Amino acid sequence: MSGHSKWANIKNRKASVDKKRGKLFSNLSKIITVAAKEKGGDIQMNPRLRTAIETAKAANMPQDNIEKAVKKGTGELEGVTLEEFTCEAYGPGNSAIIIEGITDNKNRTISEIKHLLDQHKGKIANPGNVLWMFEKIGKIITNGVENNEIIELTAIDAGAEDIKKENDKMTILTNPENLYEIKKTLEENPALKNIRIESANMVWQTKSNIKISDEKTKNSLKDLLEALDEHDDVQNIFTNAG
Repeated sequence: MSGHSKWANIKNRKASVDKKRGKLFSNLSKIITVAAKEKGGDIQMNPRLRTAIETAKAANMPQDNIEKAVKKGTGELEGVTLEEFTCEAYGPGNSAIIIEGITDNKNRTISEIKHLLDQHKGKIANPGNVLWMFEKIGKIITNGVENNEIIELTAIDAGAEDIKKENDKMTILTNPENLYEIKKTLEENPALKNIRIESANMVWQTKSNIKISDEKTKNSLKDLLEALDEHDDVQNIFTNAG
């Protein structure tokens, strides 16, 4: 029985990993398609697409999937029409939440998100009621690089506004319009030829955090965020709950 149980556990873990990988690849495909639709399929002329493809390759997404996603965006392959959305919401403990995603049916997706919020003691907020608590910034994370001082100076010269160090990681914050230029400058610096950029994204950064001390409320918020994260159309979730 123990052997059977062990196999069942392994099978369940594999199913969970496969599910997460499937959602990751689906999300990356959508990002690539939207980026290609927005500014074309040439990565030299479309930095957002270049970053999306680099992220997909780092996640071991098959090249065939990447090429199909690009072609859907440029219209070379037929596919559903995708659009980005931003949804504002309130969660347990008066927390503020921003939900970003990509969908082929905005009305359906927003309706499903409303249902998830209702199930977990949250609710949709009117446009603007949550966004003012956040600011959109560019965020680059480098990982495992020794030349931190050179990275810091290069990033500052390229327009970085803030740099934070933690262990072997460095987080570079910037205006959204400077994000891809700073990333490109770091990658093209001969002194940083071994640089590893873990991610380069636009994110919503809260202007001030709120602290939730009640454990029941904390768990309710955790359950809500997990439920939203599992939705196929949701790409990113940001909250001001510390």
